[in-house]
Order: sequence, then structure tokens, then C-alpha cells
Amino acid sequence: MIVAGVMSGTSADGIDVALVRIDEATRRGRSKRSQTNSPPELLGHAQVSYPADVRRVVLGSMNSPRASVADLARLNFLLGDLYAEAVLLAQKKLRLKADLIGCHGQTLYHQGSPAPYLGRELAVTWQAGEASRIAARLGVPVVSDFRPADMAAGGKGAPLVPYLDFLVYGDPNIGRIALNIGGIANLTALPARATLHQVLAFDTGPGNMVIDALTEQLFGEPCDRDGKIAASGRVLEPILGPFLKENFFRQKPPKSAGREEFGREFGREFLHACNALQGATNTIAGARAIEKRDIIATATALTARSVRDAIYKYVIPKADFSELIVSGGGTKNPTLMASIRHELDDCGLKVRLSEEFGIPSEAKEALAFAVLAFETWNRRPSNVPSATGARRAAVLGKISYP
Repeated sequence: MIVAGVMSGTSADGIDVALVRIDEATRRGRSKRSQTNSPPELLGHAQVSYPADVRRVVLGSMNSPRASVADLARLNFLLGDLYAEAVLLAQKKLRLKADLIGCHGQTLYHQGSPAPYLGRELAVTWQAGEASRIAARLGVPVVSDFRPADMAAGGKGAPLVPYLDFLVYGDPNIGRIALNIGGIANLTALPARATLHQVLAFDTGPGNMVIDALTEQLFGEPCDRDGKIAASGRVLEPILGPFLKENFFRQKPPKSAGREEFGREFGREFLHACNALQGATNTIAGARAIEKRDIIATATALTARSVRDAIYKYVIPKADFSELIVSGGGTKNPTLMASIRHELDDCGLKVRLSEEFGIPSEAKEALAFAVLAFETWNRRPSNVPSATGARRAAVLGKISYP
């Protein structure tokens, strides 16, 4: 079966589509931990950027304290059309036709831990992108809305990619940590010979999210391309300590994060702290004034330092690990990658890229949702309770038919 996985992440920069061949024999072999079976075969992938006005609306809708219900409904259907068009483009590019679609959707709000609402304690999530529109346009079934089933079983609804990490990176002899740096950074710890129930996975904190937001605000650019701005600045060490003591970083896994933790409010606080430090610096004779590039360098260091802290606190004590496999948009930032290597220099981890395993960094999450959709289509669970905190395994998602 050929499955198209569709992903649009918290950076809201566009849509990733991966076309994947998965067969039942391969799936059964991998589920039994046979390392001789091939993982799902990535046939190719494509990326489609959001139009500028769509990205603006998506970012404005995320974790929004005030939003028009009518506009959110319109955005839900519009995204469904954009996802369908992205799959059509990928199919044309690769000269392939998908039999099934797995679409994660665009997260507008995710609150993985229960909070009071109208006399109840609720954990909630919302991924926009009307699957019925996709199914109607493409003429094949669509699996979508993956997170709620895990949350109904008591989990946080995230992370879900560890199921793929287990399939493609699990090894009988090598302990590996899979790190994905999207808008949020998350990791999956895979001890040698681990079973699915022994997998540890959680979000470590911001990935590109804070860097991108501050780069756009201070430099008018959507991201720090090639990490050049951060490379030209200096890290403001007094800023990092207090922020790394905030509540999210002190929580033990399982835990998940999004724009609710590291979005516009966090960015404002971070920038305010840097400006306050600027005022203090101005009173010190001979001190170099803080520049905008220093703020980007410090945001980059925040991501690297939070990854290091998570690995040292919650992963290294659990088992022996020798490799760190990195994927996601953050791998395109040499300054960030150099900082992560530096932070982990003394723990003996060999840093590798997912490309070495045949998985392009930008295609990994789309590939994951193709695999999850295949499992759902076959009525099999694919959450990882040890990662999400769920009480039981759950079949994820809802199926829309053409």
C-alpha cells in the first residue's frame, strides 16, 4: 500500500508530504523487533509553502485569546483544500498515487494536561484541516485527528512520532536518541534491545519557534537562515539561567509543549529580559552594548541548552546511549547544530543526521503520520504510552471516506 503522510508543524511554514510504501509483512516483522526487516520505504517527498496571508492567519490563530469562530471554520476548510493540493502536487512530482492519506493537520491549540473548564478538568487539542475535503478531492480515505484518542486514554496526545523512531532506529546493540527540531524540539530515547513499552519520549522545549519569532520581529526575516545572525552575536548568559528554571523545564516526562508554552507570550518575556539586561549593561563602563544579533544568539543557545539539560536529567541516567540522530528544520541551522554538539561534547554521543538512515530531515514527521495512518487503517494501536502517559495503547485518528 502507498500511503501519503501530510504534516504541517508549529512553525507554520508550510506542508510536508511523504509518499511511503508499507506492506503488511514488513509491519509484522518490525513489530516483533526483527532487525532484518526493512522499515517503511520512503518513495519521495515534497514541500509546499503556505501563502504569506495563510501563514499570517495560522500564526494569529494559534493559542489565540480572541478568534472569530467563523474565520476558524473557514480556515479549517481552507487548510483541507491546501493539504489536498499538496498531495496532488507530490503525486504528480513522483508519478505515484496514494491509496491512503494520513494528515496530522495544523495544531491551533494543544493543552496536554487537564485544566479547569466549566467545573470539569479537561485536556484538549485541536488540529485544523478538514479531512472530508481532502478525501473528496483525492478520492481515497483519509486518517486525521490523531491526538484525541491518546488523550481519551489519559495521555498527553504527544509525542506521536516515537512509534516511527522505534521502527527505524531501534537496534539490538546500540542505544540511540532521536532528536527532532521543529518549532518544538522533542526526543525519543531508544535503549539497545528496547521494546516499544520501554521507549521514553518527550518535548524538550523550544526548537526553532523562539528563534524564528524573534528573527522576524527584530530583522523582518522569517528565520535565521543558515544561523548567520546567531553566529555573529554573543550569548547573553544571564538570560538563560532564569528561563531554564521555568516550570516546563522542571517538569518530568511525559510532557509536551507548543505555542502555549513558547509562543508569542514567551517571546515577549524573552525580549523584555534582554532589553532589561541592555539597560543594566549601559551602566557598566566599557561594556559592549547588547545588539539584536545577541538576542538571536541567546535564543539559539536556549534551544541547545534545553536539549542538553533534558538529555542529562532524564535520558542518560536510564541506559547507555552512543548516538544522537537529529532531524527537522533545525538541522539546516549550522549555528544551532554546532551549539548542540558543543553542549553534548562530554557525554560521548555521536551526532548523526536522519539522512544517514534514508530519511530526509524535512520528511520525517510526514513519514511518521503515513505509518500511523497505516496502523489505524488496520485497526491497530500506534501510540506509545510510555511517551504520552496514556493508560493503554490506543488506535489513533478518525477515518474520512471519499
